Amino acid sequence: MKNNMVKKLLTLALAGAMTLSLAACGSKSDDSSNDAQQGGDESGKTYKVAIIKQLDHASLDEIANAVAAELDKIAADNGVTIEYDITSGQNDQTILKQLSDQAIADQVDAIIPIATTAAQISALSAEDTKTPVVYAAVSDPEAASLTGIDYVTGTSDALNTSFIMDMMFAQNPDVAKVGLLYSLSEPNSTKPIADAKAYLDTKGIEYVEQTANTNDEVVAAASALIADGVDAVFTPTDNVIMAAELAIYEDLAKAGIPHYTGADSFVRNGAYATCGVNYTDLGAKTADLAYSAITDGMDGMEDYYLMDGGIITVNTDTAAAMSLDYSCFDSMGTVVEVTTTKD
Repeated sequence: MKNNMVKKLLTLALAGAMTLSLAACGSKSDDSSNDAQQGGDESGKTYKVAIIKQLDHASLDEIANAVAAELDKIAADNGVTIEYDITSGQNDQTILKQLSDQAIADQVDAIIPIATTAAQISALSAEDTKTPVVYAAVSDPEAASLTGIDYVTGTSDALNTSFIMDMMFAQNPDVAKVGLLYSLSEPNSTKPIADAKAYLDTKGIEYVEQTANTNDEVVAAASALIADGVDAVFTPTDNVIMAAELAIYEDLAKAGIPHYTGADSFVRNGAYATCGVNYTDLGAKTADLAYSAITDGMDGMEDYYLMDGGIITVNTDTAAAMSLDYSCFDSMGTVVEVTTTKD
């Protein structure tokens, strides 16, 4: 089974599957904690970890920073030294392979890839050495063929699309046309978009799709949705759109079109609202898992750990610009208010 999974992983990676993952509401919670406190006396030892981001943007940066902070804490708490480097694959599979191959050559004790393609390629690089690969923020590990591999585990942030759509209609029960904005280069967007369509079909609501694979295309797609007169826009955990959010949020807000998304990083960059996991918690959990994998081995570890969601994030700047009262979300979960940042 493991060999079949690795062969399938190779096929997916080489086919150019740029499956990136952000954060979103999950349906199953992970109650494990204090993973980093397991294991025996490791005092005085030194470990090396490679942290490899799929690309640079707010979501993945937050996760990487949280991983690094937790590794520092683990080192201090356990009297060990943890050396780590944070690198970025710049959304390029060739660079990602170079980075993960170099990590193996450097004999790191674990690789922490952030996002799906980074995880897939890191798993391939580690196939011979069985170096632990503990990924962060893969929304669908099974579809990405990252299960059934004994040296691979990590954190998942599966999206609860129906809940986000419920938020959209709680805010405006009269929504008649919804824009679906996403990238065809991200298989992780496939299921949430299909779920959104099914949800809207059930309600008899019209929807318009716009896809994009570059920043310029995202701007053009957003303009097309505005011209189409949509009442709201939905984007899943899509890194291509996330990377361009700062370029589109003002136009959407000026048009009075709230943008509902799959991660709080969108909202911090100007989108209206989301429901998802806390990225800092996800990064810390991933670091804990990595330390456990290094010190205790991976026997008994799960294929992946699904992070609990339920945090509603609203951009108050965007809400004010559109004169939206978001108190309708109070009964749906914990509401966190943020303002627009350029990070």
